Amino acid sequence: MLKVEIDSFSYSEKIILKDIQFTLKPGEHLSILGESGCGKSTLLHLVYGLLHLENGTIFYNENKLLGPTKTLVPGEPFMKLVAQEFNIMPFTTVAENLGSHLSGLDGEKDERRIDELLEVVEMEAFKNTMVKNLSGGQKQRVALAKALANEPEILLLDEPFSNIDVFRKNKLQRKIFNYLKEKSISCITATHDSDEALAFSDQILMLKNGTEELYGTPEIIYKKVSTEYQAGFFGEANLLPKNLFSSEKAFEETIIFPHQIKISEKKTPFEVTVKKSYFKGNYYLIEANFSDKTIFFNHSILLEKGENYYLKISEKD
Repeated sequence: MLKVEIDSFSYSEKIILKDIQFTLKPGEHLSILGESGCGKSTLLHLVYGLLHLENGTIFYNENKLLGPTKTLVPGEPFMKLVAQEFNIMPFTTVAENLGSHLSGLDGEKDERRIDELLEVVEMEAFKNTMVKNLSGGQKQRVALAKALANEPEILLLDEPFSNIDVFRKNKLQRKIFNYLKEKSISCITATHDSDEALAFSDQILMLKNGTEELYGTPEIIYKKVSTEYQAGFFGEANLLPKNLFSSEKAFEETIIFPHQIKISEKKTPFEVTVKKSYFKGNYYLIEANFSDKTIFFNHSILLEKGENYYLKISEKD
């Protein structure tokens, strides 16, 4: 089990991370969710052992990880990091890149392993292609396969699907994360993608300005959302007064997602004027004005600009 306790970590006296704690069991997947510059990549580099942690500790199976100041080669041997800058050799083929991380003692076994890895990342057709001739998304998939070559105990992924086309990304995410589960490989992913974090994570750590904003299972994280920053990772959100849809007299605001708002057949205090309708496939996202504030809600059909509607709040789910 990996146990991380970071009291603080600074660059040139600027605090980058503070009061971060989490554990990771074998085969578990933790997503680190946060905006750019919040410390996600730095956290991965600390765990991997590329940066020295002075104020805090990182343990793996009760052994303290000492970081780069105590090791000849930075980086823990039982981990692999796939950084945003791909560590691949451009003037060799895809197969040669993967083979460079295998034993080389059994050619047939290595060949089968290369084919297995290429199938996981859907790169079978590019086995003998020079890496320099690949697209950015294809290079990213080669880097993922290369990191998996020796089945690390922990895989660290920094925005691993950022260069991959949307139409391919969803299927690839399922294949890779299912593969990690089958092999009991623990995984920490730094990502902006809340859909990925909700669908594939066992735990989510949301960061803001280098500190823990939320930590828990995807279900708990989604239900605990209470600020615009937190809600912003899950699409459009509305910050509305509770007394708008309850008997509470005290002014207190809460987060309401667009799918929780419905048109009411009865008159309510929640009257809006439609500004614009955005087609989303099987529904429309409606942008409307409410008391000099912009709000969003979902509706099954297009609503015309300037029309007025009374709204109500459904149960939060």
